[in-house]
Amino acid sequence: MRRELAIEFSRVTEAAALAGYKWLGRGDKNVADGAAVEAMRFFLNGINIDGEIVIGEGEIDDAPMLYIGEKVGTGNGDAVDIAVDPIEGTRMTAMGQPNAIAVLAVGEQGSFLKAPDMYMEKLIVGPGARGAIDLDKSL
Repeated sequence: MRRELAIEFSRVTEAAALAGYKWLGRGDKNVADGAAVEAMRFFLNGINIDGEIVIGEGEIDDAPMLYIGEKVGTGNGDAVDIAVDPIEGTRMTAMGQPNAIAVLAVGEQGSFLKAPDMYMEKLIVGPGARGAIDLDKSL
């Protein structure tokens, strides 16, 4: 994947965060999430990639979403898989609380687990940590 795409992807999460921020403390998590989803979709579609959303959110909790299988980008450029959550912490956003974030992860096509839409524990580490990390063990 081209290194210069990193700045483009950071702009995507920035746009989603700013769109959701406009709804901070207004009590409607779906409106905040919808604004972030639309901003994320708009900016993703302007990037020179052949992208597919392989991990999204929305099906479980009937929220606005970038859906699994959705194609994003211009259709040209690197073929990539994308995991998104335009607002991780929609309830916190709606209630005016801190610590919500916009999430985007990108990898080469076929590099992400295509899991059914469900809640799961996730931990991201570098390749040197393989085999040393176990979510079921205490610190």
